Amino acid sequence: MDSPDPVACLGACATIDHRHPAVRALAARLLHTDALATARTAFLWVRDNVRHSLDFQCTEMPWRASDVLAAGSGLCFAKAHLLVALLRANGLPAALGYQRLLRSDPPPGSPTHGLHGFAAVWLDGHGWYRCDPRGNTKPGIRCEFEFPEESLAYTPSGDGELTFPGLWVEPLPAVLAAIRASHDWQSYRARPADYWPSGDGLS
Repeated sequence: MDSPDPVACLGACATIDHRHPAVRALAARLLHTDALATARTAFLWVRDNVRHSLDFQCTEMPWRASDVLAAGSGLCFAKAHLLVALLRANGLPAALGYQRLLRSDPPPGSPTHGLHGFAAVWLDGHGWYRCDPRGNTKPGIRCEFEFPEESLAYTPSGDGELTFPGLWVEPLPAVLAAIRASHDWQSYRARPADYWPSGDGLS
């Protein structure tokens, strides 16, 4: 899919609920006069203050941005939802990106591939800058905000792996369905989100 118009990436939805008072209050704390500084500060806050559910084996499985903020934890997708909400609350167009990856340690009988989610922010004079707030609590992962260089958690190279072209204004339905069907980190590991960018969801 094509990257969306930045103007379309300022709105709220059920997942990116950036009009929620708690989200707006945090966004106000992170706001700088410079857009790049605002984006970097929001990225670092989400990366370092929201625990990754699988790394910390969390029972909470929030997907809505305000719920991720309240829980203080979430999957990579959930962390991206919160980052996008904080950016939009501060008037910065933001969108969602995805990768399909081979899983390093799937439980027996579980799918071999799963999705990974990250965020992107529109910066005037540059365009879309992809940033990954997943967090660096898993060995071998290094997610930074080193504009203009991008630093995503993963570099797809294996069979069936790819970084999806384009960006999304709202989350993929397959992502929300997988999170909502999970009651803790273990149930998500057993049935992670998966999708192929041709438009056909993978079960």
